[in-house]
Amino acid sequence: PAPPVELPPPPPKKEVETVVKEVDVYGETMSSAMTATAGLGGLMALGLASPGAAFSSMVTKFGLSSVAGYQTVWGVVPALHSPLMSVTNAISGLTAVGGMLCMGGGLLPTTTATALASSAVFASAVNIGGGFAVTQRMLDMFKRPDDPPEYNYLYLMPGAAVMGAYGLGTAAGYAEMTSMAYLSSSLCCIGAIASLAQQSTARMGNMLGVVGVSTGIAAAIGDMGATPAVYGQLAGAMALGGGAGAAIANHMKITELPQMVAAFHSLVGFAATATSVASYMQLADPASGMDHGTLDAVHKTAIYLGTMIGAVTLTGSATAFGKLHGLLSSAALSLPGKNLVNIGLMATNVGAGAMLLTSADPATGLACLGATTIASSILGAHMTASIGGADMPVVITLLNSYSGYALCAEGFMLNNDLLTTVGALIGSSGAILSYIMCKAMNRSLANVILGGFEELGTAKKVEGVHTETNVADAVDLMTSAERMIIVPGYGLAVAGAQYTVADMVKTLREKGVDVKFGIHPVAGRMPGQLNVLLAEAGVPYDIVFEMEEINDDFPDTDLVLVIGANDTVNSAALEDPGSPIAGMPVLEVWNSKNVIVMKRTMGSGYAAVDNPVFYKENTSMLLGDAKTKCSELTSQVQSHYSS
Repeated sequence: PAPPVELPPPPPKKEVETVVKEVDVYGETMSSAMTATAGLGGLMALGLASPGAAFSSMVTKFGLSSVAGYQTVWGVVPALHSPLMSVTNAISGLTAVGGMLCMGGGLLPTTTATALASSAVFASAVNIGGGFAVTQRMLDMFKRPDDPPEYNYLYLMPGAAVMGAYGLGTAAGYAEMTSMAYLSSSLCCIGAIASLAQQSTARMGNMLGVVGVSTGIAAAIGDMGATPAVYGQLAGAMALGGGAGAAIANHMKITELPQMVAAFHSLVGFAATATSVASYMQLADPASGMDHGTLDAVHKTAIYLGTMIGAVTLTGSATAFGKLHGLLSSAALSLPGKNLVNIGLMATNVGAGAMLLTSADPATGLACLGATTIASSILGAHMTASIGGADMPVVITLLNSYSGYALCAEGFMLNNDLLTTVGALIGSSGAILSYIMCKAMNRSLANVILGGFEELGTAKKVEGVHTETNVADAVDLMTSAERMIIVPGYGLAVAGAQYTVADMVKTLREKGVDVKFGIHPVAGRMPGQLNVLLAEAGVPYDIVFEMEEINDDFPDTDLVLVIGANDTVNSAALEDPGSPIAGMPVLEVWNSKNVIVMKRTMGSGYAAVDNPVFYKENTSMLLGDAKTKCSELTSQVQSHYSS
């Protein structure tokens, strides 16, 4: 082999002005206290509006489940955020329970309401079958050859025990067996999310989710009290939907994961809207024979919220799918007066909701729900279209939260403990993930939804001449390094270069180079997407580190290879108080001895902010197609060691 290249000394440290944010302890404490006051005050106000003990009990379950979701999601490692999103998406398919309780007719639906209910069950089944299948695919990718064997199928035993006990207890006339079965289902769903906190229990978590959803549906079957023909209709809808979902999940590419999750979210939104409208039609028609409670203000409010949130989730998720799949432009749509459009649509929703609550006429109420469905559908599509492609991690987590709260609204609407509990769990989980993503960008949720980066002042002009390098020189630096960190960005996912990079890393590590990966929380188009892509290519998860874990390692690193990342490695976030991304946590790659940045061009990233790292003395640019350049790097690295 050629003699090793002597690594150049690190550039002299320059005094740079870092952004120091003054902490207002009193202000933060006051804000937290006011939030707690508003929340507790709202609970007390519900005591004035509560129609009875059943509603108060439902609110109690909602509150406790929200706390459970909050606590469990904080424990999930960022590398498993994608499987977390997928498993909660599958669990939200319990919207099927709402549709089941509204089903009727015979082998086929006989009314508009029962047709809506049957279609909700089918859509939910697609979500369940696809969600659990794709979660298992992802989690299997993280398995290492030396991992101990797993026997997670044994967790089917407690599921079978619950179903058997439920069947025997119900047959013997014990009235509370359904409630206990719903509780068992809820506990399994909570356990599923909690088990995703670490790699060693993640696959067990997916199995617990399967058990939880299965027992919930089994209990709902008993709760339906339907005719054999309706049960046949149910079996057909579940089998067709579940089979279609599993087939889609098993044939999709892992690079298509974000858009598939968005597509599944849209099905949950459709199911929630369809079930809400069907429930209203049956409650408003005494001849329907359905007893879901009385059509009082509480039930009307739940129906309205289920319709509105479901419609926003449906079209918002469909729009996100279009952006992520390349059917729609990933750029943010910016219509003149776009915020006024949103305000107008919200006003329409509020007006329709108020009329629904005050009118006793079924036809008027149905018209109000129709207006809410249309206005909310336009609102969901417009708000998502107005958000740029790089903000999709937040959009997807937010839509996940919406799907949970739509499920929760179904629970209040149908007086169903399972839907309320699991809906609150998923809603709070998605909300916490959205918060985590926003913190990683140093932006508020409102800023992401309304689009754009906040102008903090006049950004410094980036001046200088960048240095370009070639594949041969890059290989010399890589093979001469002792410690190397690779920082992948969305460009790696777009190029599909993860397998080539994995081969290169394997060769370097076999030859004694300590290679690690550093991933930013919002890299990619979905939380944890790049972790899954690297796992798919066989990169061991124990050499893949999060930003907080690896930032202190850069000063002792010989070489950093940045592949398709821009804003997440932009030093202006720390050095320029006037930058639009000032204060955003970034991977501090410039502190290493040498940096090679692989990009197609010298263009700026999503935030449209120039990156001073590209012009620093220790940075070289390797421009061109990422997949082509990675293939060339891998080939020459292997040739270097074989010669």
